[in-house]
Amino acid sequence: MSISERKLTQKDKEKVEAEKYTKSIMVDMMGAPTMEREGSLSEKLHHFPWWFPALVVIAIWSFIMIFTTQSYSEAFEFIKIGLSITISTTLAAYFFALIIGLLAGLGRLSSNVIIRNLATLYVEIIRGIPMLVLIFYIALVGVPTTVESINGLGLWFNNNGLNFIGNILTKIDNQAISMNIRAVVALSVTYGAFLAEIFRAGIQSIGKGQMEAARSLGMSYMQAMRYIILPQAIRNVLPALGNDFVAMVKDSSLVSVLAVRDITQVARLYAGRTFRFREAYSTLAVMYLTMTVLLSLLVQFLERRLRRSLDK
Repeated sequence: MSISERKLTQKDKEKVEAEKYTKSIMVDMMGAPTMEREGSLSEKLHHFPWWFPALVVIAIWSFIMIFTTQSYSEAFEFIKIGLSITISTTLAAYFFALIIGLLAGLGRLSSNVIIRNLATLYVEIIRGIPMLVLIFYIALVGVPTTVESINGLGLWFNNNGLNFIGNILTKIDNQAISMNIRAVVALSVTYGAFLAEIFRAGIQSIGKGQMEAARSLGMSYMQAMRYIILPQAIRNVLPALGNDFVAMVKDSSLVSVLAVRDITQVARLYAGRTFRFREAYSTLAVMYLTMTVLLSLLVQFLERRLRRSLDK
């Protein structure tokens, strides 16, 4: 083989290798995005909340059954009467539970030994007793005992010449307190213990340096807690507070044992009168599921908004 032929062959080899290298680069350039897209798609499918479309299908099917089937429609029209009681009881109970929980949470962090131990005793007692038992006890034992104590205090005021205050306190009658009010008191006292732990954790999540800085600026403990610590703590625990509100919506069904005419009690009355247990309790379940899912989505939306605001 001549020198020129060898040079030509070498050039051909180099040309072939260059073409292969170019093709490999093109494959890498064209194939990488495709593989990345396939990977991102599979990851999205893996993390997609498939439970939500299934839940939507169940909800649509349930509503179709309720509004197209006469027996289900009649059950819904009867049960929805108690919806206002369920909502009002939950809102009122949660409002007072927030107050009780905040005070108990502050008490758990108090430097005063008596206040701290009383708050801890309250939380441990409530957390150690089933909620249904607490509702019975608070409504049927706690409220009457409190009324008797208030009446006794009124008699003491009358004996000491303070008739105006005494007459007001002695006129409070246990029989005049409706079961709706007792249910609100029971739920408030019960959930106050759970919210106390949420507030305590939220306050402890704030660095101690912020309290020290506020005190060094001349603020009192209460001023520092009100203007510096609590606003940040409440913002941190908002998702947990929202989840507890959703839980209270479900637990409000327990007040039906006190003959409060919420949707659970009304459904029981309808089922007992018509013997349509499937229609009554299926409709009841769909109503609770709709309320809790919508509230849960709202809590998740607020949590994402809060996370974005904190990241900025």
